[in-house]
Amino acid sequence: MKGIVLIGFMGAGKTTIGRMLSEEINVGHLDFDDVIIEEIGMTIQEYFDQFGEEAFRKRETEILSRYLDPKHVISTGGGIVLKEENRKLLKQMPTVVYLKTDADELVKRLKADHTSIRPLVVSKSPEEIKEVYLPRIPFYQESASLIVETTGKSPAEIVAEILATDVKQAGA
Repeated sequence: MKGIVLIGFMGAGKTTIGRMLSEEINVGHLDFDDVIIEEIGMTIQEYFDQFGEEAFRKRETEILSRYLDPKHVISTGGGIVLKEENRKLLKQMPTVVYLKTDADELVKRLKADHTSIRPLVVSKSPEEIKEVYLPRIPFYQESASLIVETTGKSPAEIVAEILATDVKQAGA
């Protein structure tokens, strides 16, 4: 089985699902945020503060272009779809899964997560978070070869759905 690329907004479960999927299909897991942090030598928040969002998005594109034939499960950043160049790159990949989550559910998850600092939502109200998320939905849909609704599902249910659908698509 080829690698799987996970896209979706912050809090959609890309890292959690990515780790579980990688174990299930016995391949490595790459989290683009971790790759970026390792390469830049600082947190994403520090990078945003020092260089801005555009520099961060450029770094994301550089990393994405290295993995056009993924042999891993890849968890991308929530804004990977903002650049048209990235959407074109994603369309070249065999399996891109959009982890679609209800906006209210995302807000709950983001506000409850005190371990991940997300520069674009750290001080935003629920309405402001939705204003960041909602315009991205068409880009996620455009980039995905598979859309999996995650609202109200456990990580195990989501992984099983991805694997069942991916196996069907591969003709196995």
